[in-house]
Amino acid sequence: MSKPPFDSFNLGDHVGDDPDAVSANRSRLAQAIGLGADRVVWMNQVHSDHVQVVSAAGTGARGAFDDTDALVTATPRLALAVITADCVPVLLGDARNGVIGAAHAGRVGAAKGIVARTVEAMVALGADVADISALLGPAVSGPNYEVPYEMADDVEAVLPGSLTTTARGTAALDLRAGIARQLEGLGVKAIDIDPRCTVDDPNLFSHRRSAPTGRLASVVWME
Repeated sequence: MSKPPFDSFNLGDHVGDDPDAVSANRSRLAQAIGLGADRVVWMNQVHSDHVQVVSAAGTGARGAFDDTDALVTATPRLALAVITADCVPVLLGDARNGVIGAAHAGRVGAAKGIVARTVEAMVALGADVADISALLGPAVSGPNYEVPYEMADDVEAVLPGSLTTTARGTAALDLRAGIARQLEGLGVKAIDIDPRCTVDDPNLFSHRRSAPTGRLASVVWME
């Protein structure tokens, strides 16, 4: 079990937590979802637009795929994990054709098109966009994601629907709104958004609220 400020089941191995505690937490996660630790695929995320097609767990540093922000697979019982603490975890699945994807979409990666690249990689692996379902997990909400207006305007230019305001009327970003609109434009019709805000919810890790802090994991797999 991780110790403060990384307690409450930290799954991030790059935030200063005890590596042994993180490894134990990841093993507990794998057991909880009914898979072995070698059946959960992790990424060393860098806010890129790089998508990795996988058929087994990573072999890079710390057993993860390096310099990667999205994973796709057609392999059953191989779980794809995204770690976040304000960024948007995007989980995708085409149950009909047996292809899944998971993307880490922070401001930089979302603006670079990491979600669209993930959908493209899924289609190349046999998915049909019309059969893809998407879940946008817990993330910082628009009212709590204040940024300079120029930054918000730049993101809005490449990810329409993201620009919003805080309660004070200052510029802010709602990445989940922008990503949802992007997915709709790609032809994805089944889109669910977890309403929780990582900044507001004390049960979730939030870098903006309390850095340094841990990371939560969002996981998708096929039986």
